[in-house]
Amino acid sequence: MAGRIGIIGMGWVGTSVAISTLHRGLATELLVHDVRRDVAEGEAMDLGHGALFYSRAARVRTAELEELRDADAVIIAAGRSGTASETRLDLLRENARLARELGDGLRGARGVLVMVTNPVDVLTQVLRETTGLPPERVIGTGTMLDTARLRHEVAHAIDVHPQSVHAQVVGEHGDSAVALFSSATVGGAPLRDWPGWAPDAEDGIRTRVRRAAYEIIQRKGATNHAIGLVTAALLAAVLTDERRVLTVSRVHAAVLDVRGVALSLPAVVGRDGAAEVLEPTLSEVETDQLRHSASVLREAVRAAGVA
Repeated sequence: MAGRIGIIGMGWVGTSVAISTLHRGLATELLVHDVRRDVAEGEAMDLGHGALFYSRAARVRTAELEELRDADAVIIAAGRSGTASETRLDLLRENARLARELGDGLRGARGVLVMVTNPVDVLTQVLRETTGLPPERVIGTGTMLDTARLRHEVAHAIDVHPQSVHAQVVGEHGDSAVALFSSATVGGAPLRDWPGWAPDAEDGIRTRVRRAAYEIIQRKGATNHAIGLVTAALLAAVLTDERRVLTVSRVHAAVLDVRGVALSLPAVVGRDGAAEVLEPTLSEVETDQLRHSASVLREAVRAAGVA
């Protein structure tokens, strides 16, 4: 099933989300919005001209913010991007103001709202509080990209396909992210029992996963292709009611001692968003790391006065 999809922000990330979404045939109509009206119109024209090559010939056009309230899903990719010397939380104040403005305009939205802009966890919380929508319908891409990077790193280390690796990153999409090596498996076998696996390699992998965005930004100025693919996968889960388990960010009531803050945990994602949150098995160290990640995000919310 495809649907009406809105994208707010047509910069590097928004355009990558758009092309990935169109290639997957997820949109019957793609509505693009940007404060730079000429940019939005130009991207709509350019994307529309590729209709011959998409699996579904979706209509692509610009739209005002109010019109997006009736979309099946809306992706928020607007905001200032970070530099190689900034953390995701450094972007908080400026992008939080924008998230509030967009939340005001999206009150009453009938579909699922997907936050992509960083710092994605705190902005997901701001958007949920501003719109007043149920927490399961306001979700962030969270650690989906971190999880993909972790699986890529492990797969490269043991020479298998990333789809054969089952491992997750939870917590903040940022410097306090928690890679769950204790429960990682390869083809059903524990990763730490894999022939030749060296637990000493785990710290290096954690560092590369956490620093991946900084390394990419230092070289090309932004990260966009992988997050575009990640967001399209999340949209597919929503629009086709896949009930796929994904590490998305949402505000939690009480899961693993995490409450009142948005961060990533595995959740069953479908038509209603991330309604069912799962509790992964954590080691004692990982539990402490997750609590630390939650505290980092709570402090960021308090310090920036965005709650």
